Amino acid sequence: MSALLFRLRNVPDDEAEEVRDVLKHHNIEFYETSAGNWGISMPAIWVQHDEDLARAKTCLKQYQEERTARQRADYKERLNAGDVPSVFDNIKQRPLICLLIFAFSLFILYVMISPIVKMVQFSAQ
Repeated sequence: MSALLFRLRNVPDDEAEEVRDVLKHHNIEFYETSAGNWGISMPAIWVQHDEDLARAKTCLKQYQEERTARQRADYKERLNAGDVPSVFDNIKQRPLICLLIFAFSLFILYVMISPIVKMVQFSAQ
């Protein structure tokens, strides 16, 4: 009987490919399910045999620890090189969109708070 090993929703393609490679390297039989035509099913990697599940989880955990270390090192490298954009860089690149998002956020805040303010004013009278 098969068992769920790894969900693929919102997983980058390179990570999914690396997971497949890890399983192939350790001779663990697996198959994938897609999100389907409408994207509502669960895309995942499944281990074909239950007895391989523990070994697959161990391999996957080791891979994820290595990937985390690589990604953190890459981020630190890009940060030291000045390639990571800051919030202010993003605002400079798209000032109109940032202004619209800020204005919409204020509108939502007003819609949420105004009934409470009106209720407090009404009860004070």
